[in-house]
Amino acid sequence: MSKKQRLSGVQNSIAGGVGGMCAVLSGHPFDTIKVRIQTQDQRNPLYKGPLDCLMKTVKGEGVTALYKGMGAPLLGSPPIFALGFLGFGLGKKLQTQHPDQVLGPTQLAIAGAFSGALATVIMAPGERIKCILQVQQNASGATIGVKYNGPLHVARSLLAEGGIQSLYKGTVATLARDVPASAAFYASYELIQRYLAPDGDRGKLSVGNTLFAGGMAGICNWLVAIPADVVKSRLQAAPAGKYTGTMHVLTELLKQDGMKGLYRGAVPVLLRAYPANACCFLGYEFAMQAMNNLPFEL
Repeated sequence: MSKKQRLSGVQNSIAGGVGGMCAVLSGHPFDTIKVRIQTQDQRNPLYKGPLDCLMKTVKGEGVTALYKGMGAPLLGSPPIFALGFLGFGLGKKLQTQHPDQVLGPTQLAIAGAFSGALATVIMAPGERIKCILQVQQNASGATIGVKYNGPLHVARSLLAEGGIQSLYKGTVATLARDVPASAAFYASYELIQRYLAPDGDRGKLSVGNTLFAGGMAGICNWLVAIPADVVKSRLQAAPAGKYTGTMHVLTELLKQDGMKGLYRGAVPVLLRAYPANACCFLGYEFAMQAMNNLPFEL
């Protein structure tokens, strides 16, 4: 890539969609483990930890259970990540005086936060559907029975039972997670790339450097996001009427588990963060490179 900011809306959208699909395909099993640990009843936990959750899930439901709920994020990831990278590019463009201007860390973080808010429009319902399917288990001693046969079934049921409001349950919690996390995510990726790029030219970065920058950006993202993600997962996976909203979940969580409750599922989250986001940005960079080599401009 050149030294210029990546400001093309079309390119950022397409490349972001490719990167999003790479992230979902590589990281979903970790996400399933994370959601199950975050949403289990801590007074009578079904799992002792991530490894126990993995073993019980595979033993009781098979390996395919690790991919439960993947349909929603896989279908949603292209538009979600397209919006995310588009929002980041737009956020940078609004702060850029000329194409060669290099934005500082604060400006990159602002652009990232803008991106997180924009992507929530699609992210919130996708996360709601995903969480419901991920905590749904079969007859293996679980507390929640099988009710839905896939993401479309969940979406139709939620709309029939509670309308659009039910589908968007947890939007505030999703915003609380994604706005600061996206600021850390996009800003850290660009800053790490700048540090690694020979002579400031990101086009000379190796595949290994891109994987490292993307993986570390994922770690930065989730170190910021984990507490809000725990609250979001519990709210979105809970049966109707259990919680009145985000603050109710947070209050109950702190009352029962203290501050450590906000970091439930941190191990699978951080284990997933590096490979999933390394793959995400590698897919993004390859797509951007391919579009830059086209004989016409997008």
